[in-house]
Amino acid sequence: MSRWKELPARIDGSERQLLAQLRRLKDHSGLSLAALAGRTSYSRSSWERYLNGKKPVPRQAVEELAQVCGTEPTRLIVLYEVAERARAKAPAQPDEPSSPSESAQSASPPQGQDQEQTQEQAQASRRPVRTVPLGRMLVAVTLAVAMAFGAGLLTARAWDEDAPAEETGAVAAGTGYLRGQTYECDVQRKDGELRAGHSDTREMLLDINSTGFDVVEAQCLLREKGFDPSSFDGLYGERTKKAAKDFQHKHHLVVDGIIGPDTWRELRR
Repeated sequence: MSRWKELPARIDGSERQLLAQLRRLKDHSGLSLAALAGRTSYSRSSWERYLNGKKPVPRQAVEELAQVCGTEPTRLIVLYEVAERARAKAPAQPDEPSSPSESAQSASPPQGQDQEQTQEQAQASRRPVRTVPLGRMLVAVTLAVAMAFGAGLLTARAWDEDAPAEETGAVAAGTGYLRGQTYECDVQRKDGELRAGHSDTREMLLDINSTGFDVVEAQCLLREKGFDPSSFDGLYGERTKKAAKDFQHKHHLVVDGIIGPDTWRELRR
């Protein structure tokens, strides 16, 4: 199992979700970066930069990774489109700082690297671009708007994990979830898996600033497994992320603090 580096702080939520899915896909395939380079038109160093968030991953690379791993690429392409739109709206960010040796290499790249990059660009330009049906694209855009709106609310109100209910008592529309309220954890085994009674998801991606009953469920299950997040309020804050990372480390999962299908599976065992 790969030990992935922490993604740069400048990367937003939508791009983090895309990279988390690409990392899991690569890990599940059992392919090394070198093997991945041998089966795609991108070099090992390119895959290392893309998957560690040093450079935006190209659409063609997303498609090729899905193809090599035998996965239908449509869902990944939708995630890519959402991330690309969010990136286009974000203010320009400086490139990820490099070590002195990397800077020296980039200042005078070897001839082989020049040829490698030229070959990648030429191969990518000859490949047809996969298009997402209009209906799916509209759904993706709608999700992106909803995510941006939710992030704006969280920033404006500056939610704090320790804030009392009377200060942050806002109800999430249509869910009954109340921000700032502490929920009970009644974890029981049902149909062969652990459930705390707040959500039955096994797929939802959770990261910093995620809110709702899916987060409450994860917080309860983390405590049940011995990784207490300290609060059970449905807000995915730093303490919840640390508990998730500790849990992932113990169970030999990708340690990124993002709760996805692999982490859910272990939490519900």
